[in-house]
Amino acid sequence: MSTPPAAIRAFLDHLAVEQGVSKHTASAYRRDLARYADYLAEHGLADLNAVSQGTISDYAASLREGVRDGDGWRHPPLAAASVARAVVSVRSLHRFAHSEGMTEGDPARAVTPPRPPRRLPKALSVAQVQTLLAAPGEDTELGLRDTALLELLYSTGVRISEAVQLDVDDVWHALRSPVDQTPTLRVLGKGNKERIVPIGSYARAALDRYLVRARPVLVARGPGSPALLLNARGGRLSRQSAWTVLATAAEKAGIKGDVSPHTMRHSFATHLLDGGADIRVVQELLGHASVATTQIYTMVTVDHLRQVYLTSHPRAY
Repeated sequence: MSTPPAAIRAFLDHLAVEQGVSKHTASAYRRDLARYADYLAEHGLADLNAVSQGTISDYAASLREGVRDGDGWRHPPLAAASVARAVVSVRSLHRFAHSEGMTEGDPARAVTPPRPPRRLPKALSVAQVQTLLAAPGEDTELGLRDTALLELLYSTGVRISEAVQLDVDDVWHALRSPVDQTPTLRVLGKGNKERIVPIGSYARAALDRYLVRARPVLVARGPGSPALLLNARGGRLSRQSAWTVLATAAEKAGIKGDVSPHTMRHSFATHLLDGGADIRVVQELLGHASVATTQIYTMVTVDHLRQVYLTSHPRAY
């Protein structure tokens, strides 16, 4: 017979002595497994050999749903991430017990931790984007460069790494296209996959101002670089520096919370879908290999439609 408390003590000793886990990790396992031991005791399971796959699945469900005691919670519901961690702890215990010959089998092997709900990407409103794009100002060479970078990100939805890899030659043809045509850029994305993205008139104008008024000054400070976006010393702007440009502009614009380069991609995709763009087109523009990756943005627009309905329809409430 292998009692849960004895198996847990042996497992925790194994973690400390053999695995050398940190005190924080050991404490997390101890808390998770103490709760599991209480559950088994409440259900009359004094031997780990009596635990089945269904027992562990029911335990995970009880964590998600919580346990009421009278009018209050004896064990409040746990978030999906906490349930997942608890299930991982239980799986580790049963795997250890089986490997040490304490149990005849491993009932937890087929129990998978619940997947946390996918977080919706954060998108700025159109008004916030407009404020952000105006934040750097164009009184200095770096201000012109920063405006060009931000307009480029929002106009094309390119990744920050793709933007800083661009050379002047990559955009020259687009900037010289006829006014009545929408020019395109060739972008080298993940896995060295090339895609074509349109670039709007506002981004074209910002890039043109930067190339005429700012880049010649910046490139003269360095050994000469083909890069489109240059740093203050005339070298290629790094991904980290571009991130700083965006964070600084967001702070100047008074936008609360973290604004990352991915926020610009999220805003680009969300605003296109809000405007009626087909999801397959947005998939191509973002360079997603699968439309399933792009579909998360439809969740954002559905949420937007719901908000508009609730605030606009006279009989929504």
